[in-house]
Amino acid sequence: MLFLQISKHSIESCPMHNEIVSKVFKDSMAKMDQLLKKYGVKMVGGWAAMVEHTFAAVYEAPTMDALLKLASEPEMMKFNEYNMTELIPVMTLEESIKMMK
Repeated sequence: MLFLQISKHSIESCPMHNEIVSKVFKDSMAKMDQLLKKYGVKMVGGWAAMVEHTFAAVYEAPTMDALLKLASEPEMMKFNEYNMTELIPVMTLEESIKMMK
């Protein structure tokens, strides 16, 4: 299953300008590979829209539960203290076209 994560933070909590948030961000990213493996989740891609203070990522996960457990890890919970995050199940364009036939 594919999931789209959209995370937004305020200007005040931007890791580019806030040392505390920058440390939280770096700490969570340093453990990301280990945590993804723990739950069988793969990051397909990640993008930053710097001007909008927005981060988007696509994950491939066996279940939504796997992503919720990943999000419950202390490093991820700290990351989300500074971000409003949406997690949306998505599918490829090809998959959605097949469903319409």
